[in-house]
Amino acid sequence: MADAAEQRRLNYLARLGVDVWVPREPAARTEAAPATAIPVEASSVETASVETASVETAPVDVPPTQPTESSPQPQPQPQPWVAGGSGLTQDWPELAAAVSGCRQCGLCEGRTQTVFGSGARDARLLVVGEAPGADEERLGEPFVGPAGGLLDNMLLAMGLAREQVFIANTLKCRPPRNRDPRPEELRACAPWLQRQVELLQPGLILALGRVAAQSLLASDEPLGRLRGRAHHYGATGIPLLVSYHPAYLLRMPSEKAKAWQDLKRGMALLRREAA
Repeated sequence: MADAAEQRRLNYLARLGVDVWVPREPAARTEAAPATAIPVEASSVETASVETASVETAPVDVPPTQPTESSPQPQPQPQPWVAGGSGLTQDWPELAAAVSGCRQCGLCEGRTQTVFGSGARDARLLVVGEAPGADEERLGEPFVGPAGGLLDNMLLAMGLAREQVFIANTLKCRPPRNRDPRPEELRACAPWLQRQVELLQPGLILALGRVAAQSLLASDEPLGRLRGRAHHYGATGIPLLVSYHPAYLLRMPSEKAKAWQDLKRGMALLRREAA
């Protein structure tokens, strides 16, 4: 009976992919010996940390489910950010549909709709903010309301209309109560924005606010140290400038002069890129 139980235990662990080393001459057991956990690698803890006492019954083999013609095909999903690119291949319509159905993080549970981004799909300027707010989620558009109105004025000061640029956010879903995005949410959403950059190939990326700047630059430096410096997005070589978020400028109008300096640098970079 003991040999049969041991064999069932070994079969169970084998199905989990756990290698069990069995000595050529097993040591004698005593009734007082306590059951001990079988060591496994950390990456297998969730599925393979099994104690001897918990495997009295062998599992029932379940045949894998075979796909049928009526089975829905899974949508391509983003992978964690890598310097080599997004890993995605969708064009604009397919990308928008994939974003709309994304369930890569918990934000999908409470959203009304995603905010994909808007503007010219051949734009030379890509503006990136933090995340949608309540108005943005309701309308499905980035940068609406007072902050959006100030952004429109900032673009006009650069000689650009809103329709001539592309505007997006680091997150496509609104965080509850407009809290700051969490690192795992930014990682899950990053490939969508990366793919938008790949499709746009803009001449300049303007990151507005701390969250957008730190996310795009993979940096934890404060906004004040990221401003006024030349950056590039990943390995693309695309120039990237950092400035204040319009919502911050509404609260701190005294910083608008610094923002104007940032915009003038952006104008110079766009002229150089177009030359």
